[in-house]
Amino acid sequence: MELTTPAGHPAKRVVVFDYGFGNVRSAERALARAGADVEITRDFDTAMNADGLLVPGVGAFAACMRGLKEARGDWIVDRRLAGGRPVLGICVGMQILFARGIEHGEEAEGLDEWPGTVGPLKADVVPHMGWNTVEAPADSQLFAGLDADARYYFVHSYAVHDWTLETENPVIAAPKVTWSRHGEPFVAAVENGALWATQFHPEKSGDAGAQLLTNWIETL
Repeated sequence: MELTTPAGHPAKRVVVFDYGFGNVRSAERALARAGADVEITRDFDTAMNADGLLVPGVGAFAACMRGLKEARGDWIVDRRLAGGRPVLGICVGMQILFARGIEHGEEAEGLDEWPGTVGPLKADVVPHMGWNTVEAPADSQLFAGLDADARYYFVHSYAVHDWTLETENPVIAAPKVTWSRHGEPFVAAVENGALWATQFHPEKSGDAGAQLLTNWIETL
């Protein structure tokens, strides 16, 4: 049976990519509450053809990359983005979108969708675990309708501290980068064409996270 929205339109089909490194069930429940028709799978064709693909991630950068490659997720993300098909990365699922990660002295290549290095947070208390605010651009679609003092749930010891991608083509919109702070500033979210990502967990961020997921689904 096909799910529909309250307006009677078919619900957007979203795949939570199951490559062994993410809170797939909590993501599934949150997306379903936001009105999506959700499936957890690592099936290649299903992931390629969904309206939206969510890439979760928990644990170490290098391990997540190995798991993603074993499931051909790197190829799926690349081909979806080449066709302008939306992808949302969460937590380590965001970090692996950058060029590389360094954890415990181990350097690993990421998907290199964005330049930059994921490195240790420099703060008095690590990991950064709990609720925090963000500084989103005024024209953000991801944070549309959300108050500036809304709080989101973070669990991480590593982050991207510098945004270095520059867009010189005036026809291509510059990425929208959202920041947060724990000891030092770090990238909390990115909106870049079909590729969006959050360092925090929207599926664990209460009403604010639910609104954020709804905002993403409405763009699919």
